[in-house]
Amino acid sequence: MTDNREFEIVYDTDLPGTPERVWEAVTAGTPAWMFPTDQWPAVKTVEEYPSHLVSRMEGPDGWFNQLEHVLEPLEGGRARLHYVHSGIFADNWDQQYDGASKHTAFYLHTLGQYLKHFDGRPVVFTDIQAPATSEAPDGFDRLKEALGVAGSTAGEPVEQELDGVGRLAGEVDFVNENFLGLRTADAMYRFFGRNTFGAPVGMTVHDFSGHGNSEETARVWGSFFAKVYA
Repeated sequence: MTDNREFEIVYDTDLPGTPERVWEAVTAGTPAWMFPTDQWPAVKTVEEYPSHLVSRMEGPDGWFNQLEHVLEPLEGGRARLHYVHSGIFADNWDQQYDGASKHTAFYLHTLGQYLKHFDGRPVVFTDIQAPATSEAPDGFDRLKEALGVAGSTAGEPVEQELDGVGRLAGEVDFVNENFLGLRTADAMYRFFGRNTFGAPVGMTVHDFSGHGNSEETARVWGSFFAKVYA
């Protein structure tokens, strides 16, 4: 038996970029802070540049997934974003809603980090998933320990030599029980404790160095994950 119910996730935040720059980031620039969305079969039902954008996907039996961005200019080259994610979840409604709402806060924080530190720089995006053994209740805690940031708080420096990965020097820009963000001079590393939501731990790398290699990045971090969850 399915549990098809509508949901709505609303999030308001101020961002360090003009509405025009935020618009660019949430349309063509998603690999720089979230993940590539250029293959999504979404229809822009509202497109009022640069203040209001609604993208919607529809499917059988009334299914839909919709993202709305309302942008208001603020002083100092900033923008206020009113974000609404709505749609229908099928099965495990509570778990899916919990996961989606918590991911929203992390993604939009990362959007702000991108606009502040890397806006407009070319990016190489890589997505890496940990082994299934990372789904254990302590899966994300094990990763934070391996990264040397267990107990760290946002704003703290991080400088570690990671086996097989190399030197990682920068700052913890986000951390809670489900997510971790590390930012260096030329990259953002986003770690997802999806073991809480019944999935493997994962990460994305947003490389702005100008010489990133997605295959090599996936290889070295995949090997690192394999050791952590051996």
